[in-house]
Amino acid sequence: MTAFAAANADPHHAQPVHRLGEELSNALGAIIFLHGRGGYADDILSLAGELYRPQLAYLAPQAANHTWYPYSFLAPREQNQPWLDSALRKVETVVKQVTDAGIDSQNIMFCGFSQGACLATEFVATHPQRYAGLIAFTGGLIGPPGSDLKHTGDLAGTPAFFGSGDPDSHVPFERVQESANILSAMGAKVTVRRFPGRPHVILPEELDEARRMVQSAFGDVSLQT
Repeated sequence: MTAFAAANADPHHAQPVHRLGEELSNALGAIIFLHGRGGYADDILSLAGELYRPQLAYLAPQAANHTWYPYSFLAPREQNQPWLDSALRKVETVVKQVTDAGIDSQNIMFCGFSQGACLATEFVATHPQRYAGLIAFTGGLIGPPGSDLKHTGDLAGTPAFFGSGDPDSHVPFERVQESANILSAMGAKVTVRRFPGRPHVILPEELDEARRMVQSAFGDVSLQT
Protein backbone atom coordinates (compact mmCIF):
# COMPACT_ATOMS: atom_id res chain seq x y z
CA MET A 1 0.00 0.00 0.00
CA THR A 2 1.37 3.41 -0.96
CA ALA A 3 1.64 6.20 1.61
CA PHE A 4 -1.16 8.04 -0.21
CA ALA A 5 -3.44 5.01 -0.09
CA ALA A 6 -2.64 4.42 3.57
CA ALA A 7 -3.46 8.03 4.40
CA ASN A 8 -6.79 7.75 2.58
CA ALA A 9 -7.60 4.51 4.42
CA ASP A 10 -6.77 6.00 7.83
CA PRO A 11 -6.95 9.79 7.37
CA HIS A 12 -6.64 10.73 11.06
CA HIS A 13 -3.74 8.43 11.90
CA ALA A 14 -0.91 10.94 11.56
CA GLN A 15 -2.81 13.96 12.87
CA PRO A 16 -1.32 15.73 15.90
CA VAL A 17 -2.62 15.65 19.46
CA HIS A 18 -2.54 19.03 21.18
CA ARG A 19 -1.90 19.13 24.93
CA LEU A 20 -2.22 21.36 27.96
CA GLY A 21 -1.86 20.84 31.68
CA GLU A 22 0.18 18.20 33.43
CA GLU A 23 2.46 15.80 31.61
CA LEU A 24 0.85 12.38 31.33
CA SER A 25 3.67 10.82 33.33
CA ASN A 26 2.76 13.02 36.32
CA ALA A 27 -1.00 13.41 35.81
CA LEU A 28 -3.63 11.79 38.00
CA GLY A 29 -6.33 12.03 35.33
CA ALA A 30 -6.98 13.20 31.78
CA ILE A 31 -9.71 14.90 29.77
CA ILE A 32 -9.82 14.16 26.04
CA PHE A 33 -11.49 16.93 23.98
CA LEU A 34 -12.99 16.33 20.52
CA HIS A 35 -13.73 19.32 18.30
CA GLY A 36 -16.65 19.77 15.95
CA ARG A 37 -16.83 19.87 12.16
CA GLY A 38 -14.65 22.65 10.78
CA GLY A 39 -13.05 23.11 14.18
CA TYR A 40 -9.54 23.04 15.55
CA ALA A 41 -8.04 21.09 18.43
CA ASP A 42 -6.81 24.32 20.00
CA ASP A 43 -10.35 25.75 19.98
CA ILE A 44 -11.91 22.88 21.91
CA LEU A 45 -8.83 22.67 24.12
CA SER A 46 -9.60 26.20 25.32
CA LEU A 47 -12.32 24.57 27.43
CA ALA A 48 -9.50 23.26 29.61
CA GLY A 49 -9.53 26.66 31.27
CA GLU A 50 -13.21 26.25 32.10
CA LEU A 51 -12.71 22.72 33.45
CA TYR A 52 -9.31 23.20 35.06
CA ARG A 53 -8.10 21.05 37.91
CA PRO A 54 -4.46 20.75 38.97
CA GLN A 55 -2.60 17.58 38.02
CA LEU A 56 -4.86 16.82 35.07
CA ALA A 57 -3.68 16.35 31.49
CA TYR A 58 -5.79 17.86 28.70
CA LEU A 59 -5.54 16.35 25.21
CA ALA A 60 -7.24 17.20 21.91
CA PRO A 61 -6.55 15.31 18.67
CA GLN A 62 -6.90 17.25 15.42
CA ALA A 63 -9.13 15.77 12.71
CA ALA A 64 -7.83 15.59 9.14
CA ASN A 65 -9.32 18.43 7.09
CA HIS A 66 -11.05 19.58 10.29
CA THR A 67 -13.77 16.93 10.10
CA TRP A 68 -14.02 13.52 11.73
CA TYR A 69 -16.29 12.18 8.99
CA PRO A 70 -17.63 13.81 5.82
CA TYR A 71 -21.42 13.53 6.12
CA SER A 72 -24.02 13.99 8.83
CA PHE A 73 -23.87 11.64 11.81
CA LEU A 74 -27.37 10.62 10.71
CA ALA A 75 -26.16 9.40 7.29
CA PRO A 76 -25.71 5.67 6.60
CA ARG A 77 -22.51 4.67 8.36
CA GLU A 78 -20.90 3.33 5.18
CA GLN A 79 -21.07 6.82 3.64
CA ASN A 80 -18.82 8.11 6.42
CA GLN A 81 -16.18 5.42 5.96
CA PRO A 82 -13.24 5.07 6.23
CA TRP A 83 -13.25 8.38 8.11
CA LEU A 84 -15.48 7.27 10.97
CA ASP A 85 -13.50 4.13 11.76
CA SER A 86 -10.31 6.17 11.50
CA ALA A 87 -11.72 8.72 13.96
CA LEU A 88 -12.63 6.01 16.46
CA ARG A 89 -9.14 4.52 16.11
CA LYS A 90 -7.62 7.96 16.71
CA VAL A 91 -9.54 8.33 19.96
CA GLU A 92 -8.52 4.80 20.93
CA THR A 93 -4.89 5.72 20.27
CA VAL A 94 -5.14 8.76 22.54
CA VAL A 95 -6.75 6.66 25.26
CA LYS A 96 -3.91 4.14 24.95
CA GLN A 97 -1.35 6.94 25.33
CA VAL A 98 -3.08 7.92 28.55
CA THR A 99 -3.38 4.41 29.97
CA ASP A 100 0.19 3.52 28.94
CA ALA A 101 1.28 6.45 31.14
CA GLY A 102 -0.34 4.72 34.10
CA ILE A 103 -3.72 6.51 34.20
CA ASP A 104 -6.63 4.14 34.65
CA SER A 105 -9.68 4.44 32.39
CA GLN A 106 -11.81 5.46 35.38
CA ASN A 107 -9.73 8.65 35.47
CA ILE A 108 -10.28 9.49 31.78
CA MET A 109 -13.06 11.89 30.80
CA PHE A 110 -14.31 12.72 27.29
CA CYS A 111 -15.66 16.12 26.27
CA GLY A 112 -16.90 16.91 22.76
CA PHE A 113 -18.96 19.49 20.91
CA SER A 114 -21.29 18.74 17.99
CA GLN A 115 -19.50 16.28 15.67
CA GLY A 116 -16.96 15.77 18.44
CA ALA A 117 -19.75 15.05 20.92
CA CYS A 118 -21.15 12.43 18.54
CA LEU A 119 -17.70 10.84 18.21
CA ALA A 120 -17.16 10.88 21.98
CA THR A 121 -20.56 9.29 22.61
CA GLU A 122 -19.97 6.64 19.95
CA PHE A 123 -16.53 5.83 21.36
CA VAL A 124 -17.77 5.42 24.91
CA ALA A 125 -20.64 3.19 23.74
CA THR A 126 -18.39 1.01 21.59
CA HIS A 127 -15.56 0.81 24.15
CA PRO A 128 -17.61 0.40 27.34
CA GLN A 129 -15.94 0.44 30.74
CA ARG A 130 -15.89 2.76 33.73
CA TYR A 131 -14.70 6.23 32.70
CA ALA A 132 -14.48 9.45 34.69
CA GLY A 133 -17.23 10.85 32.50
CA LEU A 134 -18.69 11.81 29.14
CA ILE A 135 -19.60 15.42 28.38
CA ALA A 136 -21.60 15.61 25.14
CA PHE A 137 -22.34 19.19 24.13
CA THR A 138 -24.95 18.67 21.37
CA GLY A 139 -24.33 15.14 20.18
CA GLY A 140 -25.51 11.55 20.16
CA LEU A 141 -24.85 8.08 18.85
CA ILE A 142 -23.98 7.76 15.17
CA GLY A 143 -26.30 6.15 12.65
CA PRO A 144 -29.33 6.86 10.44
CA PRO A 145 -32.83 7.36 11.85
CA GLY A 146 -34.58 4.08 12.56
CA SER A 147 -31.35 2.08 12.84
CA ASP A 148 -30.51 -0.07 15.86
CA LEU A 149 -28.16 2.05 17.94
CA LYS A 150 -27.99 -0.28 20.94
CA HIS A 151 -24.61 -1.49 22.17
CA THR A 152 -23.61 -4.16 24.64
CA GLY A 153 -21.25 -3.77 27.57
CA ASP A 154 -21.18 -2.18 31.00
CA LEU A 155 -20.38 1.49 31.59
CA ALA A 156 -20.34 0.71 35.32
CA GLY A 157 -21.71 4.00 36.59
CA THR A 158 -19.85 6.31 34.20
CA PRO A 159 -21.33 9.82 34.59
CA ALA A 160 -22.63 11.24 31.31
CA PHE A 161 -24.02 14.68 30.52
CA PHE A 162 -26.00 15.46 27.36
CA GLY A 163 -26.87 19.09 26.70
CA SER A 164 -28.57 20.29 23.52
CA GLY A 165 -30.86 22.89 22.05
CA ASP A 166 -34.26 21.98 20.68
CA PRO A 167 -34.55 22.42 17.83
CA ASP A 168 -30.91 22.22 16.78
CA SER A 169 -29.79 22.74 13.19
CA HIS A 170 -27.60 19.62 13.16
CA VAL A 171 -28.63 17.28 15.99
CA PRO A 172 -32.28 16.34 16.56
CA PHE A 173 -33.09 16.30 20.25
CA GLU A 174 -34.81 12.94 19.77
CA ARG A 175 -31.38 11.44 18.97
CA VAL A 176 -29.85 13.08 22.04
CA GLN A 177 -32.52 11.56 24.28
CA GLU A 178 -32.33 8.19 22.52
CA SER A 179 -28.56 8.12 23.03
CA ALA A 180 -28.93 9.06 26.69
CA ASN A 181 -31.42 6.24 27.18
CA ILE A 182 -29.11 3.71 25.54
CA LEU A 183 -26.11 4.72 27.65
CA SER A 184 -28.28 4.64 30.75
CA ALA A 185 -29.30 1.07 29.90
CA MET A 186 -25.57 0.27 29.64
CA GLY A 187 -25.06 1.43 33.21
CA ALA A 188 -24.12 5.09 32.80
CA LYS A 189 -25.46 7.70 35.23
CA VAL A 190 -26.96 10.14 32.73
CA THR A 191 -28.06 13.75 33.00
CA VAL A 192 -29.90 15.37 30.06
CA ARG A 193 -30.54 19.10 29.69
CA ARG A 194 -32.83 20.40 26.94
CA PHE A 195 -32.59 24.10 26.05
CA PRO A 196 -35.56 25.25 23.92
CA GLY A 197 -34.52 27.62 21.14
CA ARG A 198 -30.83 27.50 21.99
CA PRO A 199 -28.51 28.08 18.99
CA HIS A 200 -25.71 25.67 18.09
CA VAL A 201 -23.38 26.80 20.88
CA ILE A 202 -22.31 25.80 24.40
CA LEU A 203 -24.25 27.69 27.05
CA PRO A 204 -22.88 28.80 30.44
CA GLU A 205 -25.40 26.47 32.08
CA GLU A 206 -23.86 23.54 30.21
CA LEU A 207 -20.38 24.55 31.32
CA ASP A 208 -21.68 24.64 34.88
CA GLU A 209 -22.85 21.04 34.49
CA ALA A 210 -19.47 20.08 33.06
CA ARG A 211 -17.61 21.76 35.91
CA ARG A 212 -19.74 19.88 38.44
CA MET A 213 -18.90 16.63 36.68
CA VAL A 214 -15.17 17.37 36.72
CA GLN A 215 -15.36 18.37 40.38
CA SER A 216 -17.19 15.16 41.23
CA ALA A 217 -14.79 12.99 39.25
CA PHE A 218 -11.51 14.55 40.27
CA GLY A 219 -12.26 16.80 43.24
CA ASP A 220 -9.15 18.54 44.52
CA VAL A 221 -6.68 16.17 42.92
CA SER A 222 -3.80 18.17 44.38
CA LEU A 223 -4.62 16.47 47.71
CA GLN A 224 -4.24 12.98 46.23
CA THR A 225 -0.43 12.97 45.92
